[in-house]
Amino acid sequence: MVVLIAILFAVFLIIGLPVAFALALAAIPVFTLSGTMPPTIVLQKMVTATQNFPLLAVPFFILAGNLMNATGITKRLVHFAGLLTGWMAGGLAHVSIALSFMMGGISGSAVADASMEARLLGPSMLKEGYSKGTTAAILAFGSIITATIPPSIGLILFGFINEVSIGRLFLAGIVPGILLSLILMGATWLVAKHYGYAPEAHRIPSAREVWASFLDSAWALAFPVILIIGFRFGFFTATEAGVFLVFYALFVGTVVYRELDAKRFYEAMCQSVTDLGMVMLLIMMAAVLGYAITIERVPQEITAFVTTLTQEPMAILALVILLLLVTGMFLEGAANILLVTPIVMPVLMNVGFDPVHMGILIVLLINIGGLTPPVGVIMFTVCGVLDCKTWAYSRASVPFFLALLLFMALLVEFPALSLALPRAVM
Repeated sequence: MVVLIAILFAVFLIIGLPVAFALALAAIPVFTLSGTMPPTIVLQKMVTATQNFPLLAVPFFILAGNLMNATGITKRLVHFAGLLTGWMAGGLAHVSIALSFMMGGISGSAVADASMEARLLGPSMLKEGYSKGTTAAILAFGSIITATIPPSIGLILFGFINEVSIGRLFLAGIVPGILLSLILMGATWLVAKHYGYAPEAHRIPSAREVWASFLDSAWALAFPVILIIGFRFGFFTATEAGVFLVFYALFVGTVVYRELDAKRFYEAMCQSVTDLGMVMLLIMMAAVLGYAITIERVPQEITAFVTTLTQEPMAILALVILLLLVTGMFLEGAANILLVTPIVMPVLMNVGFDPVHMGILIVLLINIGGLTPPVGVIMFTVCGVLDCKTWAYSRASVPFFLALLLFMALLVEFPALSLALPRAVM
């Protein structure tokens, strides 16, 4: 049955069916041929996928991100990121990675970040001579930095379902987020040198220019700090943080920068509805496919097989990493966290791995699944906005996958990268 699902999904993509509908239709045989589930369960699963309370934070963060664009906050962050990195080879590409790091404390969603940057920086990168495949790959891979920087929605779900401190997870993600940004910038520099992509700026900025831009962006850069303090002392939940950010963006746009008028507010609302509709449709349809795979007991069977192979901690971790990479290709990120992590976490903790360290590693692995076929939500979001073919994106992604492998190896080998900060603060 799993083979049939994979074949149908591939056929639907080849004939040009929209990805969201290909996801759902590929899972239909499980409900019509197996005889174990009524077909009406498909509609129930679509609705259920939208009833997840932590998921309520997503529309608020998407709205907040669009309000940031309308209020001038994102424009100032782009300028600040441009001063910091625009003088390097492949300047705009470095700007996108630096912006992902700074926007990670605002959007909380890799999909939302990828969608925003594809609209904001994608056209400029294409105009500068970047190929569609390279542009899509850089924007997609840079967006997973958001998976580690507070308020990562993936970390919220992981902490909730596995009873791990969300505050510790947020602190644990900061250093890996910085390291991932630097490694991706290194890969981007090599790609830019290979293809001859020129710097955006022709000189290194002065300290005065950087400081002035930093002060101009302070209202946006202060939010991650406010967020961490709020979670640390219990001032708000993830959903409440999203609501707070919406009002924070409205205050900054109308009182501080005074760039938000009725027209821009209306445009931000319309864009948010469009973005949310696309994201939620993918989540709903992916939930159907995820449930079909669950009915076939694929995650449980793979996990049981892994745990019977060895009892060596590093070998078990390597097998779990492989498992998550495979399931990440078929399950939407939130479904992967909710279905697979409760199964593998007890195994990892029994052999001595720290749950906070594993949380950062697992959420990143699951987000990597969003970059790969067949259910790569991040990949299809960016490619959809840029009108980029999947094969062109996949070919341009190779150096960035190698960079991710290096980062994951460092994160596994040196747990202190994720554990030092939460242990020092909490």
